[in-house]
Amino acid sequence: MMRVPAPEQPTGLPLRTSLLASLPIAMCMGVMALPELGHAYAGVYRAFYAACYLFWIAPLSLLQRAMWQRGVPARISIPLLLLVTYIPSVINKAVGQAAAVHWGLVPGYELRRIFAGLDGCWLALIAFCAVHALLHHHNALQCSRRREAEATALAREAELRALQYQLHPHFLFNTLNSISALVADGRGNDATRMIALLGDLLRATLERSDTREVTLAEELSLTEHYLDIERARLGRRLQVDIRVGPGVLQALVPPLLLQPLVENAIRHGIALRATDGAVNLRVDRDRDMLTIELRNDGVPSLEDDRPRCSTPIGLSNVRQRLTALYPGNHTLDFTVAAYGACAVRITLPLRLAVTTASPMGRTA
Repeated sequence: MMRVPAPEQPTGLPLRTSLLASLPIAMCMGVMALPELGHAYAGVYRAFYAACYLFWIAPLSLLQRAMWQRGVPARISIPLLLLVTYIPSVINKAVGQAAAVHWGLVPGYELRRIFAGLDGCWLALIAFCAVHALLHHHNALQCSRRREAEATALAREAELRALQYQLHPHFLFNTLNSISALVADGRGNDATRMIALLGDLLRATLERSDTREVTLAEELSLTEHYLDIERARLGRRLQVDIRVGPGVLQALVPPLLLQPLVENAIRHGIALRATDGAVNLRVDRDRDMLTIELRNDGVPSLEDDRPRCSTPIGLSNVRQRLTALYPGNHTLDFTVAAYGACAVRITLPLRLAVTTASPMGRTA
């Protein structure tokens, strides 16, 4: 089943990250205080303002996050933050002057000094709000990109699933027609055998309906199930030659990749012949690519207008799925010879499934 990602929180930025963003500004305040360390109590004042700054950033962070969650526009939040950061600065200066008067460092209160200047950590709090906003914007941008990537992946998954499900009724309709034809011809035993084979094939197909990729060995096994059905219908008229190169049975391929191509080769080629016909399947590796070639014998008589290699669903479905799974990293070539024979050649990235056994080639 497809996994739906959990919704993002309004900010998504951890509070500890917000608080850690204050440390570089506190370090800058310490560096700025270095030249004043030898001037009476200037160092003590700087240390006091740095401590006040670190005290105020926690409630200030919570206030900013609350405004983001409520969607407060910038034309309101910026003036409000300027005012909110100014108030702690005034409080810091008032407390600082009270302590200085108490310890006899200054003769008395000077109100103008409380409300003037930026050295009461107002500038540091403004800088923190700006850094905090930049971190929030960066985090929101990353979350948006992640959601976009997840949505694209889910859309591609849904597209692949729909294309794969498209093959089921198409194949079932054709097979039921074949069973009906066998019954009409009085071949009841063949029809019964085909029904049993159809049940096995549908069971194997539905088990893989939620899988994006299967091994080539699994895909060949499924294709053999389908070929058994066609052999029950066509008998010795159908000759099949499958050759698989060494080391590729564990290669990953899309499920139901070969079956619609083989079905098309038989129904629009071999089944229309008056004589025996062959379907040839070759699978091998070409450096870092997997190559699949499928050919069928043509129909010698071209007197009627019936399509020899019509692919209304099979080939177009495979083409769309390959494009969705391996965008820009695959090829699919379809050719028709002068005598009606068809050939399909597919290349896709060679990726091997993890296995404990060494894959062996096979010839059928």
